[in-house]
Amino acid sequence: MSLRKQARHLVVQMLYQVDLNPDITAGEVRRMIEEHGRNQTVRTFAWKLFTGVTEYKKQLDEEIVKVAENWSLERMAVTDRNILRLGAYELLHTETPSSVVLDEAIELAREFGSAQSSQFVNGILDKLIPGKTQPDQKTDRKLDNPWAT
Repeated sequence: MSLRKQARHLVVQMLYQVDLNPDITAGEVRRMIEEHGRNQTVRTFAWKLFTGVTEYKKQLDEEIVKVAENWSLERMAVTDRNILRLGAYELLHTETPSSVVLDEAIELAREFGSAQSSQFVNGILDKLIPGKTQPDQKTDRKLDNPWAT
């Protein structure tokens, strides 16, 4: 398992902990990352991702809800919600290629989520890829019938 993959696993676990127990402090999370990260590279990358998701959590949640048709954050499984937050952070605030972000998030969903989690996570994160346009109904109609208004 690559070092970045190890870090992402650790971050999802920490986000899960904080989501279920919001009284956990950043210092406690930092200590858990230091304790469970296999080496300094993993620990540094995990902390960077964790603090990024935490800093942008409100914005990430808003972006996720915008594209998650008929889903509120509260209805989402805790693991799925936090994998989505991590993936959304990487898509919107890092230079990690979108294909890597999606692949990693799908793998995390397979490992930590339910049987449907990987498809759910893929569907939502795919809509968050920067610069990717989502077809709307008006555009689709014009493609089907160039004479339609």
